[in-house]
Amino acid sequence: MANVVRAALVQATWTGDTESMVAKHEEHARAAARQGARIIGFQEVFNAPYFCQVQEPEHYRWAEPVPDGPTVRRMRDLARETGMVIVVPVFEIEQSGFYYNTAAVIDADGTCLGKYRKHHIPQVKGFWEKYYFKPGNLGWPVFDTAVGKVGVYICYDRHFPEGWRQLGLNGAQLVYNPSATHRGLSAHLWQLEQPAAAVANEYFIAAINRVGQEEYGDNDFYGTSYFVDPRGQFVGEVASDKSEELLVRDLDLDLIEHVRQQWAFYRDRRPDAYEGLVQP
Repeated sequence: MANVVRAALVQATWTGDTESMVAKHEEHARAAARQGARIIGFQEVFNAPYFCQVQEPEHYRWAEPVPDGPTVRRMRDLARETGMVIVVPVFEIEQSGFYYNTAAVIDADGTCLGKYRKHHIPQVKGFWEKYYFKPGNLGWPVFDTAVGKVGVYICYDRHFPEGWRQLGLNGAQLVYNPSATHRGLSAHLWQLEQPAAAVANEYFIAAINRVGQEEYGDNDFYGTSYFVDPRGQFVGEVASDKSEELLVRDLDLDLIEHVRQQWAFYRDRRPDAYEGLVQP
């Protein structure tokens, strides 16, 4: 019997406030659960606007503790209600002066299994993230969830192959990549990098992008979220580039082992020859 997991993702427009944004995602999650989804993931800092288009201290107000902040607690209740695993990207405050771009991973019974903190922090026009976030310091965790082994890699991280590989070495079967990226900067890379990473590391990837324009800048978030399989092929259609959308797709996790036997990339790695890659 095939090991098929029905998975979901949401690309969303900003509503204008946290309460309505979280409520909207709760309804998407319930809709996904009604369709049989067992895991769902949301976009980067899903409960806030993409405030990193500007550098203003007022935006520290979006930060909250993980896992004990109000949004993650609410998502734990949602996981228990729906029986789904939920990937929850938020702006985390650990203590005064310690802020991270973080995603909590919540199991289907509401247990918070842990969190991933974004490693690679951009500082370019429209993406002033170093103003807000420290680099991640929790490594590359892979969470043993009710649907399998799930990892997270956040937005700008996707340009760096090392983390994709470490997630694969740590056993990931599905990696969620919540993002916020706009047309003028990287649209030509969006349908190139994650499929290539899925092939190189032989697992599924859920690539999630925001959609629409928000009040803090000119970034035009172009959606086109998707699931991609270990052969680099899209699972179903890619989402709209203009509209909010919930995607629900069936992922055959048995394909991972088939591809790893067929292509054998992990067998033919040469870590003994890669020492120079980690020299500063």
